[in-house]
Amino acid sequence: MGGLLFGYDIGVMSSVMVMPHWIKFFNDPQSVGIGVIVSILTAGCFVGALAAGWLADKYSRKRTIMAGAVLFVIGSIIQCASANRGMLIAGRFINGLSVGFLSMVVPMFQSELAAPEVRGRLVSLQQWAITWGIMIAFWIDYGCGFISGNTSWRLPLGLQMVPAIILLGGMFFVPFSPRWLVNNDRIEEAQRVLARLRSNGDINAPEVIEELEEIKEAVRIEREAAEYGYIELIKYPIFRRVVLGVGIQIFQQLTGINVVMYFAPKIFEQAGLTGSHASTLAQGVNGVVNMLSTIPAILWVDRWGRRRTLIIGSIVCGGSYLIQAIIKGVTSHPTVNNGDVNLHMPTGPSYAIVVMVYIFVCGFAFSWGPIGWIYPSEIFPMHIRSKANSITTAANWLFNFVIGLVCPILLKKITWKLDIIFAIFMTVALICVYLFYPETKNRPLEEMEVVFTGSVWAFKDKKRIADYDISKKIESA
Repeated sequence: MGGLLFGYDIGVMSSVMVMPHWIKFFNDPQSVGIGVIVSILTAGCFVGALAAGWLADKYSRKRTIMAGAVLFVIGSIIQCASANRGMLIAGRFINGLSVGFLSMVVPMFQSELAAPEVRGRLVSLQQWAITWGIMIAFWIDYGCGFISGNTSWRLPLGLQMVPAIILLGGMFFVPFSPRWLVNNDRIEEAQRVLARLRSNGDINAPEVIEELEEIKEAVRIEREAAEYGYIELIKYPIFRRVVLGVGIQIFQQLTGINVVMYFAPKIFEQAGLTGSHASTLAQGVNGVVNMLSTIPAILWVDRWGRRRTLIIGSIVCGGSYLIQAIIKGVTSHPTVNNGDVNLHMPTGPSYAIVVMVYIFVCGFAFSWGPIGWIYPSEIFPMHIRSKANSITTAANWLFNFVIGLVCPILLKKITWKLDIIFAIFMTVALICVYLFYPETKNRPLEEMEVVFTGSVWAFKDKKRIADYDISKKIESA
């Protein structure tokens, strides 16, 4: 539900902003105004993600998620009731605070509850829920586009609160994180939670005892050796993980996915799909493609691994951008009418652009979408995990904010050259993943120290980690 409301909030504005009644009510915002309305959500996300680190440590992951759900309901009510642009912006900022809480805490909470062999799949469900939210928002927007009057945009904005209410109610039945419980010396409660998750309630099951002892030992070592403040994040060896976590979140945004999710109707209109219904219909199909393409990650990310999946995703995303740039550059004849850019492309190339957008979304959905959340949630030690994840998630939202602010302007100023910029970003991302990002699949959170104590050159460190795994199997046998 956390991912669903997050996704709905991302998806709902893209088609609302091309609805005639919304445009008229808010006095036809131009590119700068659109940029502010879109990006103010991500500014709230940035603040919320930073605050969530302390809250998740102090009051628990569970209670922080519940607080995020309450905030989301408040923000949705304000947006639905907007009497002017200021109310709309305020409501989106409050929703942003909520999404910042949830986008930081939910993946971490999932990773702390999950068994190592399914951790990637379970955290991928967060991304899948996001895609469901985006898809639902697109199709609700498409249906509401046929409604006359301001209800056409107030209704989809008001419906945002539904998943938040469900999330709030459902969290009363969800356990606390066993790792958070151990870190707060609630050992017996942590044992009961692990038994509920691993052995149908048998607190004496060997796997429960073993995992509990591993968590206790990890917490003990961390308490003896570590500081608990943000200052530790800039000290070796934690700093390496912070750089990797921040980097993967930044690259997730530099894929340009939110340009597509926020501004695809404008992109489709530029390419020749005229009329708000045609562009919102294409956006609705885009939502379906996004949702379906996330399923392979849920099924196989723990088999494929993080590195290989990110590299393949970078190739697909970068290639689709390059092809779009070539098609637009060769066939378009841009003109500006009332501030809107039309590329005047022939029908065939126009449809080719739509297809390439869908291929890009496929490439993102099985790779950078889920792994952008999986990787940071699993690489940090317990004592600093929530603080570190608040920084990595805040980096995601900071770049989301910048992209949401400048891309409406760039879409008008440089049109297809923006595709070249994103293709370059994807090339850089591919190189960085190959050089610096070690594999983390199927490894307990308490063993991540093994992965990140070797060479910073990840492609050179595979043998050391493989030797460790072999020695561990021999020792267990």
